Amino acid sequence: MKKSNKKKDDQTVSVSDHLNHDLVEKLKAVKKGLTKEQEEREAVLERKKIEERKQREKNKSFEELLNESSLTWKDFK
Repeated sequence: MKKSNKKKDDQTVSVSDHLNHDLVEKLKAVKKGLTKEQEEREAVLERKKIEERKQREKNKSFEELLNESSLTWKDFK
């Protein structure tokens, strides 16, 4: 019974405890850089979607705009 408790204590040791401090810092820096790149990609993608939406809105025909309108001719009778 005591042997199994000792094994559980050994398993709680993290990977960073076994790695060199410099290596851990390098890995954290790489992670931070990758996170920043991902955020930049998402921002670019969002700007692209907004621009595409503006272009679609700009190129709509009169019929499409009329169909999307909530106004009805009965309101103006």
